[in-house]
Amino acid sequence: MAIVGIHSLIYHVEDLGTCAAFMQEFGLVPVASGDADIRFAVPDGAGVTLRRVSAPPAGGGVRTVWGVDTRASLDALVAGLARDRPVECDGDGTCWFDSDCGMTMGLALFDRRPVMCAPDPINAPGRVRRLDTWRKWRERALPRTINHVVYGVDDYKASWDFFRHRLGFRLSDHSRGLGVFLRADGAPEHHTLFLQNCHYHAPGSAGFLHACFGVEDIDELMAGANHMARRGYRSKLGVGRHRIASALFYYLDCPAGGEIEYGADTDYLDDHWQPREWDPKFGFISWCSNLPAFMQEPAAPLVRVLASEDDVDIPDLAAYRRRKDT
Repeated sequence: MAIVGIHSLIYHVEDLGTCAAFMQEFGLVPVASGDADIRFAVPDGAGVTLRRVSAPPAGGGVRTVWGVDTRASLDALVAGLARDRPVECDGDGTCWFDSDCGMTMGLALFDRRPVMCAPDPINAPGRVRRLDTWRKWRERALPRTINHVVYGVDDYKASWDFFRHRLGFRLSDHSRGLGVFLRADGAPEHHTLFLQNCHYHAPGSAGFLHACFGVEDIDELMAGANHMARRGYRSKLGVGRHRIASALFYYLDCPAGGEIEYGADTDYLDDHWQPREWDPKFGFISWCSNLPAFMQEPAAPLVRVLASEDDVDIPDLAAYRRRKDT
């Protein structure tokens, strides 16, 4: 075991006040603030930092720091990376490097704390699990974890090779032509990182795309969605469920960068999981309240279980870049 999840996200922003107000409405708890930055925390120990800058740094304005379980694991990962690239460790113990997809990322020790949740049992006809008991009433969402991040990359096969061979990430699922869902080797969530083909939907959309924050259940997710709507923030897709990962979702544009997501009821995995290969349209949405145009026609149920990671069928990614150029 080595990387156990996301240690922190660092957003480089120009309007610190607006971004901080948004994060607090979203449900993040501020734990420290100064003239140049504001830090927030979630219960599993992960954090979000908003850092004031006059312009976003090269390589994008959002940086991910991966959390490592032990000093020995951290030293081994740093030594491995340092064989072919600079690694700089700063005063707070974060070791920074450039990944093969061109994004600056970090590694730091992370004592990821267990999170206690108690979602209400669900009743169904003939299956009563909540008798003579009220459901919890919620007014807003309070995220417990940072489940995953998504980056748009030029070549997701090459980027995947870097993360699996150099940082130990496991393949959870492959959305053919769209990207790979990767789980950090010590994390339980279906994916800690999604590497998305930046030429698939919007040519040139390389860089940070979104971060997902885990909440308890659909009630908390919708309480958060309603609270944000009352504050003037609305989702394009609304609430929905992914077929890949089974997760409930609610996306919002984030003034600090990319999108931000409430997520719930994701699949949890270990090394016994068999990855699958999906048609992107079939895997993307199981259902959604604001069905996008490309989902108006039902998707064909195209999915196969992979014998191993080496069984992945990567399409001609150069064709997507040629499509962009024409």
